Amino acid sequence: MTTLPVGYESYWMLSAGAAPHAPLPPGSVTDVDAAVVGGGVAGLSVAWELARAGRSVVVLEADRIAAGVTGHTTGKVSALHGLVYSYLREKRGAGDARLYASSQQQAVEHLAAVTGELGIDCELERIPAYSFVESGHHADEIRAEADAAREAGLPASFVTETGLPFPVRAAVRVENQVQFHPRKYLLGLAEDLLRRGGRIHERTRVTGLDEGEPCRVVTENGAEVVARDVVVATHYPVFDRALMFSRLEPRRELVVSALLPAGQDPGGAYLTPERGTRSVRTAPYPFGKGRRLLIVTGEKFTPGTAGQGSVNAGYERLAAWTYERFPDARLVHRWATQDNDTTDGVPYIGAFHPASQHTWVATGFGGWGMSGGVLSGQLLAAYITGQQLPPWAKLYEPRRLSPREAPAMLRFQSTVAGRFVGDRLRSSYADTVDEIAPGTGAIVRVRGRRCAVHRTPEGEVRALSPRCTHLGCLVRFNDAEGAWECPCHGSRFDTEGQVIQGPATRPLERRDDVS
Repeated sequence: MTTLPVGYESYWMLSAGAAPHAPLPPGSVTDVDAAVVGGGVAGLSVAWELARAGRSVVVLEADRIAAGVTGHTTGKVSALHGLVYSYLREKRGAGDARLYASSQQQAVEHLAAVTGELGIDCELERIPAYSFVESGHHADEIRAEADAAREAGLPASFVTETGLPFPVRAAVRVENQVQFHPRKYLLGLAEDLLRRGGRIHERTRVTGLDEGEPCRVVTENGAEVVARDVVVATHYPVFDRALMFSRLEPRRELVVSALLPAGQDPGGAYLTPERGTRSVRTAPYPFGKGRRLLIVTGEKFTPGTAGQGSVNAGYERLAAWTYERFPDARLVHRWATQDNDTTDGVPYIGAFHPASQHTWVATGFGGWGMSGGVLSGQLLAAYITGQQLPPWAKLYEPRRLSPREAPAMLRFQSTVAGRFVGDRLRSSYADTVDEIAPGTGAIVRVRGRRCAVHRTPEGEVRALSPRCTHLGCLVRFNDAEGAWECPCHGSRFDTEGQVIQGPATRPLERRDDVS
């Protein structure tokens, strides 16, 4: 068995602290041009773009800015997204593939330009990006992707040699992509947002939205924001509108990082769809001379579907792969990230729903939230300020619906329905509270009703309602991260029942006397 790091801490969070921003005062009323709900890369990017355009703007973040999905990403900013161009060319045509490539590469260049303009020290490095395979069975797919990416306008080439310390059978190489420290970038963006008159309020969870003229946003402590425009940039939208819940599928992905001798840096950002997906890149490591930080991701799963021990088993597989491919690496961190896939593989960025006049959304980045978030900032600011829209705006239109999406929508919803009904047919996940070992959790029927029960490492029992406060699916326990997760739409709760990740906005109900 591979020795794993004990804690679950993102390197980005550990290496970039920040002073807190005060919550919005209870019962207060704030009047601004635009309210942005969510303080990750998409939310802060659109807020900054609006402030630069002279709009008054407030960012409302349920926890801490740049600390949720963005604080746990891999920090790659690339226009090469796996095998997306051959997929888009086949499903949507060569024209849409070109628009996708143009918008994504523009996001890469825009982030680099903003970094230089503001002088943000975010360890930005220019590198090539690769999609590769080690097996000859998929070499033709890689060649097709290289052709499709080149046809779409990217500087792409088909290669069989890379900087990796092991042979590959085929790879797509795209030049001049970016890797950076995502949290340092966003904290720098937030500082400039404040200098331009913008406001940021953390620990301010939004629970209500009235799409009137003007719009009104309500928080859990009774504060209110009145705004002409509202942007919902909460990773998974926290409001049940625009059929988003039938068109988004959440997934969680594991990450490990390791110290690597600088001379063994593979010199690029790499991704393979083989072996459950593996993504590799390095970052500067200022705490040890002559070393780089190797970051490896993979082992995807739907939140709330991993059985007891399976998340840790996923970490074990990821660590074993890392040591096999990089024998001199030494693991130092592990964490997990989360994203959402859309029914057609393209994010939703634009008007929230068909009747929207002044509400906007950015979601469904499919694991490519860095370029997608920067792109969202540019596009939504253009919509809100009335600037000329880029030629690729329609590609990301959330209100798009086509027959080709129907099979994926039906699959998403049949899966959710199966979990919603199937969980209720099970008598329990453990027969008694006594069966729950320290540090674990399970659903138990206690005096005729189900309870989500967690036993602390010290033996204390904590019980909650197992019904997710979003749409009522039953949560399940993630043994590695110590969290209750909803398998339907990805909401996550800590062992006290507090919301870690939406779309849920209310905590799980506490239940007493289950011993």
